[in-house]
Amino acid sequence: MQIFKIVTNNIKTIICIFKTNSLHFVTFHLLFQQVGFVYLSMLPKLLQKGDKIGIVALAKKISLNEIQPAINVFKSWGLDVVVGKTIGAEWNQFGGNDEERRADIQVMLDDHSIRAVVSARGGYGSVRIIDNIDFNNFLHKPKWLIGFSDVTVFHSHINKNHNIPTLHATMPVFFHENTNEALKSFKKAIIDGEMLYKIQSQFPEYCKEGKVESEIIGGNLSILYSLCGSPSSSNTHGKILFLEDLCEYLYHTDRMLQNLKRNGFFSNLSGLIIGNFNDMKDGPIPFGKSTEKMIFDFCKNLDIPIFTGFPAGHIKDNRALIFGEKVLMEVNGGKLKLNLS
Repeated sequence: MQIFKIVTNNIKTIICIFKTNSLHFVTFHLLFQQVGFVYLSMLPKLLQKGDKIGIVALAKKISLNEIQPAINVFKSWGLDVVVGKTIGAEWNQFGGNDEERRADIQVMLDDHSIRAVVSARGGYGSVRIIDNIDFNNFLHKPKWLIGFSDVTVFHSHINKNHNIPTLHATMPVFFHENTNEALKSFKKAIIDGEMLYKIQSQFPEYCKEGKVESEIIGGNLSILYSLCGSPSSSNTHGKILFLEDLCEYLYHTDRMLQNLKRNGFFSNLSGLIIGNFNDMKDGPIPFGKSTEKMIFDFCKNLDIPIFTGFPAGHIKDNRALIFGEKVLMEVNGGKLKLNLS
């Protein structure tokens, strides 16, 4: 059984289709993608005890020892862990050469017994393999693809081209230092199908009240900037945009935001969530604005809710966000309420 969510003229319908021929699904999926007024989304199944979760190195190299804390956590959740061949592999800074990394994620996507795939870490490298991945089996039986930072390449590409929800969440390299709340939000998303937050902002002056129901998309600002003009660049029309980053110069952050603005990223947003921007750098002559104020100023005149200071990004308390699935976002008095709709 396959479960589809279709929205036509703002009416959401859930339909179940029974079939065995994958070609029928691919034809059906592409047919609806070509119709402008129909939105189609396949929902990855929630994980149960005994289900398999795969770990791969999509970008930077990593050892088995570094992901052992995550393996232990996944096993405590009742999941079986499949360690990819790229774990422990090494080619310069990468977890194996481009073909090895492509082949590893391809195996994970094609194996229907694996119900979720998480990138072991970020770094750089996803963009080097994304164009050579065959998503046909993934489209037939979607599974959770999980990670953040460099994995924004996959989030953006899958959301733009395939309308399948993904999970922006912490990765195995960080499990040893993540807060209980961060790991709990990861588990709730893929096992319980829950995402509910009530958070008071530390930057109430950079929040804007409002309420909206839409999908969250986005991720790492530098990656989104680098994808502009490519087949993986996000379509932000009517979406809630989430942004995070680290270790960037403030002037370069402004440059990236200016480029996104010129590409229409902010023109038709329905909401904005500003995550964590830590270890940002200034030059000898101060830029004059914090990152939070910088981003807020780009969107403050839009008639949308804005929340600044959501705990997600390169921090220990990196809370999970389900991308590509409808959520209800409400900002009032500097407080955010965010839940699946």
